[in-house]
Amino acid sequence: MSEHPILVTGATGKSGRRVVGRLRAKGLPVRAAARTGEVVFDWTDQSTWDAALEGVRSVYIVQLDGTNLVRPFVERAVRHGVRRIVLASGRGIDLPGYAKDSGGILEDILDSEAAVRESGVEWTISRPGWFAQNFSEGFFADAIRAGELRLPAGDGAAAFVDAEDIAAVVVAALTEDRHAGQVYELSGPRAVTLTEAVATISEATGREIRYVPLSVEDYVAELVQQGLPPADAESFADVIEPLREGKDEYVSDGVGRALGRPPRTFAEFATSTAAAGGWPT
Repeated sequence: MSEHPILVTGATGKSGRRVVGRLRAKGLPVRAAARTGEVVFDWTDQSTWDAALEGVRSVYIVQLDGTNLVRPFVERAVRHGVRRIVLASGRGIDLPGYAKDSGGILEDILDSEAAVRESGVEWTISRPGWFAQNFSEGFFADAIRAGELRLPAGDGAAAFVDAEDIAAVVVAALTEDRHAGQVYELSGPRAVTLTEAVATISEATGREIRYVPLSVEDYVAELVQQGLPPADAESFADVIEPLREGKDEYVSDGVGRALGRPPRTFAEFATSTAAAGGWPT
């Protein structure tokens, strides 16, 4: 399949840009697609889909939260001759009561998985848990740079997974034959509390960083005081609930099954990110 470009949607995101980089390092042709990417691709504008899919045989799908567009996209991809699909999904989505889902996102993700399974082509599903990169380029990054992470997470822990491992699994699934029909739940090698995570980053950066556990009520009130609408603030609190309740503490074997090696530790993530200037002050 190497003579055909590999389509990577969400190519500017945490996993997508790493997938693009790894594929290009292998000398493979890549079509990096995003709303502001090399190839313009907008989930909400189906007129952009055909040009992105033209001549493609393998696709990495990073779906857009809050939409139900993967099924029609997969159908169009198959009509274009796509033979292999790797879908970015989420760990815990099939665990009853894993998280509050007032927006119906879970239903959309489950339908996306069903669409891929029913597509008639080779498929692989990647189900990562909490990204370690949330501390450096995502949800928690600004607070880490400011020196204080304030969250309603109590002493909950999560087996944070490095986005480099996620990308490595996706690239293997896109380029190797042995991953068809596999669902890879991806995590780090052990659960880490936020206190431990912040201490690890402090050691790696040489800066003092604190984790301050808040009540849900205080957290929502702080976000509202910062200008967020109450509904949005409560949604952010809902996102933290699985972390607070330890629902992501369990370790998955997906990285080992896909790559034949253990996942990177949180300390390895923190050390390499600090060395690369990932937490500028």
